[in-house]
Amino acid sequence: MVAEQLEHIADLLEAQDAELFRIRAYRFAAASVRRSTASLAELLDRGGRPQLERLPGVGRSISASIEEYLRTRRIELVDRLEGHVCPEDILTRVPGIGPALATQIHEQLGVETLEQLEAAAHDGRLERQPGFGPRRVAAIRGVLDSMLRNRATPWRAARPEPGPIDAPPVSTLLEIDEQYRAAAAKDALPMIAPTRFNPSGKAWLPILHTRRGRWRFTALYSNSARAHRLGKTRDWIVIFYERDEDEGQCTIVTEFEGELASWRVVRGREAECLRHYSEVHGWLWTSQGF
Repeated sequence: MVAEQLEHIADLLEAQDAELFRIRAYRFAAASVRRSTASLAELLDRGGRPQLERLPGVGRSISASIEEYLRTRRIELVDRLEGHVCPEDILTRVPGIGPALATQIHEQLGVETLEQLEAAAHDGRLERQPGFGPRRVAAIRGVLDSMLRNRATPWRAARPEPGPIDAPPVSTLLEIDEQYRAAAAKDALPMIAPTRFNPSGKAWLPILHTRRGRWRFTALYSNSARAHRLGKTRDWIVIFYERDEDEGQCTIVTEFEGELASWRVVRGREAECLRHYSEVHGWLWTSQGF
């Protein structure tokens, strides 16, 4: 089944005009898994991902996908490429958070990622939500610490701005946002058919795969319940990024108030965006001196 999943990823990437070397990497890894006489589950239990990476063609990124499938019987990358990923689905992966609470967190706090949920669990916002007392929030913090241990977050590796460690600069994210919106407006991107909010099954969601240096990016319009309810589906752009074992996502929106009104902004990294636009255009000014 692992080999079939890797082949499926390669097929999806090929249909979406991803880079040829990335498509070939997944096909090569699938062939390597098929040739292996060892049990992947036993390799993982015996030595973790390093044991999986001893298979030809299985690097850090693919070994992470194999581990995810062996432990959960799903691969988030597949969901992403098929347009199935939504904030509520991501949040319900945390034990103790069911669909109703996930919807509440997303709607009330605007939380879309596990990293954002961790921030809300630490800064008091989550505890102020109905249904979340101190014990539940403490338990969620512990679970998230385990789930995100291999990712750098502000709570585990405090650092002055800009943003979390190992995240692409806002200039790159804004550039990809512009590229995606321009190509989507020209109908120049492959289309996928998301399962949510798409009863007709129409392929309407443009998807972009691109690369900047070692970073790989996938960009799509937001297909969340909140985006549909607020009429922001074509304004909010979700960008997934990956580099080796570093991965994450962000949402880019048009700001409608304050000093960044009418500008495109990476949600949660507004101060960096303000500095970026100030440096590029040279006329923005704030009381902080940006």
